[in-house]
Order: sequence, then C-alpha cells, then structure tokens
Amino acid sequence: MITPVLAVIGLNTYLHVAALLFALGFIGVLLRKNTLVVFMCLELMLIASTIALAAFSKFNGTLDGNVFVFFILTIAAAEVAVGLAIIVALFRQRHTVQLEELNHLKH
Repeated sequence: MITPVLAVIGLNTYLHVAALLFALGFIGVLLRKNTLVVFMCLELMLIASTIALAAFSKFNGTLDGNVFVFFILTIAAAEVAVGLAIIVALFRQRHTVQLEELNHLKH
C-alpha cells in the first residue's frame, strides 16, 4: 500500500518551510529598493504565516488556525488592492517606483 506524501510530512517540516519563506520575505523587505518587490515580499511573509497557522490547525485537529488563515487571506486581498493603487498613484506622479526616489513627501 502506498502512503500519501502528506501523511509523511510532519509539523516541523511545515514550520521550517514557513520560517524560510518568512525570512526570505523579511530580507527582501529590508534589502530591496523597488516598491513592487517590497510589496511582494510582504505578501510572502503573510503566506508564510498562513502556512504555519494551517499546519498547527491540522496537527492539533482543530479549525481555529483555518479560521485565522481565512481572515489573513481576506486582509491580504484588501492589501493588494490598496497597495497596488498606491504604487500606481506614486508612479503616475513621480514616474518611478524606486524607494530611494520616493523618500520626500513633496518633490
């Protein structure tokens, strides 16, 4: 009998993947200069937190983590809409999306 792959993967594996994705997102936020890339790194950090919450929910046998995942993904969708609108407005006004050139309130 073939065992499913998901039955073999333990909680530690999910948490390691979530920690790696969160660390990559955090490093990207700190080091990148493009607002779109920083925005994508923030989304990567949110996805990492949802992986961890879903893993805890699965291994505890409750639905609490899944409820939090639903709310996090809802907030992420709203963040995408607002964030991209802000980035497009900045690009129309300043003709750039580089963070170094967007550090002044008035140009």
